[in-house]
Amino acid sequence: MNDSSRGVPQGAGHRAAPEMRAAPAGPAYDVHDAQQTRPMPIVPDVPDAGRDSDDDGDRGAAARLSGGPLFRDEKPQEPMSTAPPPPQKKRAGRDLGSAIGVGVGLGAVVVASLFIVKAVFVGVIVVAVVVGLWELTSRLEERKGIKAPLVPLAIGGAAMIVAGYARGAEGAWIAMALTALAVLVWRMTEPPDGYLKDVTAGVFAAFYVPFLATFVAMLLTADDGPQRVLTFLLLTVVSDTGAYAVGWRFGKHKLAPRISPGKTREGLFGAVAFAMVAGALCMQFLIDDGSWWQGLLLGLAVAASATLGDLGESMIKRDLGIKDMGTLLPGHGGIMDRLDSLLPTAPVVWLLLVIFVGSG
Repeated sequence: MNDSSRGVPQGAGHRAAPEMRAAPAGPAYDVHDAQQTRPMPIVPDVPDAGRDSDDDGDRGAAARLSGGPLFRDEKPQEPMSTAPPPPQKKRAGRDLGSAIGVGVGLGAVVVASLFIVKAVFVGVIVVAVVVGLWELTSRLEERKGIKAPLVPLAIGGAAMIVAGYARGAEGAWIAMALTALAVLVWRMTEPPDGYLKDVTAGVFAAFYVPFLATFVAMLLTADDGPQRVLTFLLLTVVSDTGAYAVGWRFGKHKLAPRISPGKTREGLFGAVAFAMVAGALCMQFLIDDGSWWQGLLLGLAVAASATLGDLGESMIKRDLGIKDMGTLLPGHGGIMDRLDSLLPTAPVVWLLLVIFVGSG
């Protein structure tokens, strides 16, 4: 740096350049000195680490306003589109292919056992009940630390189904009472901590799964028992299908958002309409001495009980913090996820058929 730059403060940058280009006034000015005096090269200030310089800020602001790149190697940003995003196509929450395949397979097993040998269908009910109890008690222990005793529940549940089929409602109630007593005694073999919540959950499980399922076995005892059970299954499945189809296509108003956000009021109307039509057809053509108007009432009751049953299990699963009770059935979840609407519907159908056409 030459001598003429000594009077410039360090770091002044280009702000000092205009003063150096101005010629000094007075006779002492020398042309030779003027030629030797050159402006200092403009060196931009180096910003401190972690802080942008004013020039960068100006360039950044200009670039943001103009939509151009801030640096040369940056790609220019595309202008934001004001057009609304394309509507998303509604999709089902489960694998429909697996769900339909499993559903058809289960239906074939049920129908085959139902119309070949009644005792085989009773065995199907027992297997479903025992697996459902295992799923329920396993989730209670995993999520809440509640140890409902599975062994007395499974044995008592199987006995409940057989007693209901052989001895009717009286046999079912006696087996239910003995199962509850067995749960109380079985839990006494472990430490007393948590005894009350464990036996309470055990008695609840005994009533919720095997006792309600006993009414399916009691439907089977009538002369037209297979037709009654088939009517019960068809109405429940049709109700669920109607709720799903109408709710998926037209559903806008939530039915119970805190319990089951996917259910809508439109879906409930679909369940009622589908079940009433199916009920009228089943009572007219499947049930001895049945009438179509009885089927309308039966379908309405089934739609209500199936919806309440589905909401009831959704409440349990939300309390446990799970989506499904199990993974045994691809596309469906667990056995309990298929029994949720069937279990509370069974006593409703049994009672109404007894009122309409007798016990058979």
